[in-house]
Amino acid sequence: QVQLVESGGGLVQAGDSLRLSCAVSGRTVNSLTMGWFRQAPGKEREFVARIFWGGSYSDSVKGRFTISRDNAKNMVYLQMNSLKPEDTAVYYCAAGRTYSTHAGDFDSWGQGTQVTVSS
Repeated sequence: QVQLVESGGGLVQAGDSLRLSCAVSGRTVNSLTMGWFRQAPGKEREFVARIFWGGSYSDSVKGRFTISRDNAKNMVYLQMNSLKPEDTAVYYCAAGRTYSTHAGDFDSWGQGTQVTVSS
């Protein structure tokens, strides 16, 4: 059983940076496709980033966010730079068996961490 725990969210101002962390247990992160998703109030959960051997990103965060993993620590990270108010959402770490951008293709989810960006 894969378990994921996110941390690192908080309240920041536009233009600031945050780094989210995802602690993984039950599987090694290098054996999984790891993803970050987010859900804003009144909106559906949306893809942010994914990684297996390399990272990919949604158009809305490309160039600002970076996904990475530390195999030795079994951790996945999301570095978020140049944050905008529209980035405000609950951010979720996810794990899956295929290299997908769709939430339904991910099998395991963390509890989420709130990111709030003020203008």
